[in-house]
Parts: sequence; structure tokens; C-alpha cells
Amino acid sequence: MRTAYFDCIAGASGDMMLGALVDAGLPADKLEAELSKLHLKDFHLHINRVSKNAFSAVKVDVHVHDDAPERHLADIVKVVEDSSLSAQVKKTATRIFTRICEAEAAIHDSTVDKVHLHEVGGVDAIVDVCGTLAGLEALGIEQVRVSPFPLGRGFVTGAHGQIPLPAPAALALMKGCPVAGSTIDAELVTPTGAAVLSEVADGFGPIPPMALTSIGYGAGSNDLEIPNVLRLLLGDAGGGSRLLTETLIQLETNLDDESPELVGHLSHLLMEAGALDVSVLPAQMKKGRPGILLQVLAKPQQAESLEHLLFHESSTLGVRRQEVQRNSLPRRSEVVKTKFGEIRVKIATLPGGQSRVTPEYEDCREAASKSGTPIREVYHQAEHEAAHALKLPHSHEGHSH
Repeated sequence: MRTAYFDCIAGASGDMMLGALVDAGLPADKLEAELSKLHLKDFHLHINRVSKNAFSAVKVDVHVHDDAPERHLADIVKVVEDSSLSAQVKKTATRIFTRICEAEAAIHDSTVDKVHLHEVGGVDAIVDVCGTLAGLEALGIEQVRVSPFPLGRGFVTGAHGQIPLPAPAALALMKGCPVAGSTIDAELVTPTGAAVLSEVADGFGPIPPMALTSIGYGAGSNDLEIPNVLRLLLGDAGGGSRLLTETLIQLETNLDDESPELVGHLSHLLMEAGALDVSVLPAQMKKGRPGILLQVLAKPQQAESLEHLLFHESSTLGVRRQEVQRNSLPRRSEVVKTKFGEIRVKIATLPGGQSRVTPEYEDCREAASKSGTPIREVYHQAEHEAAHALKLPHSHEGHSH
């Protein structure tokens, strides 16, 4: 499994993430080609090698030509959606900027649709976020791990004057992530760095076991008493045969006075908001009343926003929260060509090395509808073509709805 480990030696920021990706093997022209898909003409990249306390590192600067850096969330989402970036990059970028807006709105007692994004609303921030996501995709990264975030002290000047460090927005975006205090009087983890790495991380902690293939150092703007770099390790974690272990948050609540239609709507909203899974189970409530048990599985950094959604979109008066450990199979996504059109499939690797193919339901449903073919036949065709085209070892074909 192609693995990326972000070692936050001196924190993380947009320019540091881009620099680390380039230094680790992402061709500069490939990064520029991906960023051209944003269809923004008001910036260019300046990529050069610098020295940070005798460490050779790559510095990526985004030079912006416009003078209107402030944007609302809707403006940023439109830029992302109108781009030619991949569907996955668009989806993740939109989620990242939505989380940034939610954090800023809470800090300034505003709403998501009204809050202005200053430092993280300009062209440079859009480039940093989308460039990092596209870079990880271009390198074929299947798993991202991150070290604990180091938090500096002091003050930094922002759009609203002097801001205490760690910056409030960055702190809010690191909820659920491991952090550690630092003696450095500087901003180490920026809101952009916190938002991107907390979103893409499959887990936090020490360097995972892997066959190391490349190392990259991305330079920050400041000169500190320590090397101001973000280190990126790329490697192969056992060819994808290891189980992925991660700590997740399970939210659950009991409902005995909710309309089934509203529960279905809520489940859809939760999945759209980033829930990993939503389960609705029958339950026997107090006084013998029938009800439901609603369970939501989420990454730690998304638990608060999902809990907020439960309180606002259901009749619940309380939500239980607990940490759970999940072991999951390594998997990747591919697109296969079938007589019904292109179908996305997930390919999971079992501990013994065998592969399991699962076609994407929405693709199969759409293909079945257009062709007038039973969806089961579309599933079987996609499984067969995936096993043949991708030359899967000892492929175990199977699907679930």
C-alpha cells in the first residue's frame, strides 16, 4: 500500500506541504498541470531549493496577481466545482474549506454563509489545498499518516489584528488530533495545514512500518531555531496486506418520536457531511415504545460537526460519544470499462494477499437504468472486467449493496 507519512518537525502549512510533495518525487510540471485545472489565471508558482538550518528543502511560493483575497465559502466552492480536477479532489477540497468556514464562523460568532475567509480565502490558499490533494493523488498515495501537531506560542498579525498562537482557527481544526506544545515562539501549524492534514489523515502517531522509497522536505517561510521544514516519507506498507488500524468516534442516540422520512433524510445529510457510516436499528424504548437507535461512525475531526447536525436535524435531547478502534482492509479505487460504460470499483486486499472487488453501487445503478439491464448483471460484468483488466492475484469476486 502506497503510504505517505507527514512528519511535522516544525509544523505544517500550505507551502510546506507542496514543497515536501515536490521534493519527494512529484514533478513540478505535474503539479503545475494539475493546478492549471483550477482555471485561475491570477497566480504562478515559484519553486526553488533553499537551506533551512543546513537542511536542503524545496520552497513553493504561490505568487498571486489579484488584490481581492477575501472570499465567502460559496465563491471558493464555485472555483473548485468549476475546475477540471478529479471528483475526489473536488469533494475533499470542498469539505476542507467547509470545515475552515465552520471554524471561523464559530470563532467570530457568525454563520458559515456570511463569514469572510481572509488568509485562507485567497487564491494562494485554494492553490495550497487543491495542489496538495492533487499531488497526493498523482503520487498514488493510498494511506496518509501524520505525526502529532507541534503548537508554538506567541502572536501573529492577521486580518483582525494580533492573534494569539496557536491560532484559534487552527486549534479548532485540530480537534480530535494529537497535539504537543513547543517552545518555539512562532506559528507552526497554520489553519490550512491543520485543515488539510486532519482531513486526509487515516491515522496519527509514529512512522508506520513500510519500505521507504523517497523522502521530501518542504520549507516554511520563517527562519527558526530549528529546521523549519515538513518532512514527507513515502513508502510501501507491506504491499497493502496489512490491516489499517484507526481510532474513530461513534455517535449514537435513541429516537422514539421521529418520522421515518426524516430519519432517512438525516442519514443522507450525515453521509454528505462526512460520516463514514450511518446505521438505523430498531430499539425497544422506555414505557414499551418502539423506537430506533441511530449510530454514526466518524473521524475524530468530524465528530463535532456531525453531532451538531444530529441536534439540529433530529428530535434528540442527547448524543452519546465513544472512541472505537477499527481494523479495515487496505483498498484502492479503479475505473474499469464494461459494455455498460465505465464503472468505478473498490479493490480491497485481504491479509493473505487475495483481492476482493466491489463495484460502486451508484455507477452500477445508473448503468442499469440507462441500459435497462438488471443491476445484478451490471455488478457481475464490472467484477469480471476488473479481475481481468487489473490482473488481480487470486481475485475473490464479491459485492455488497
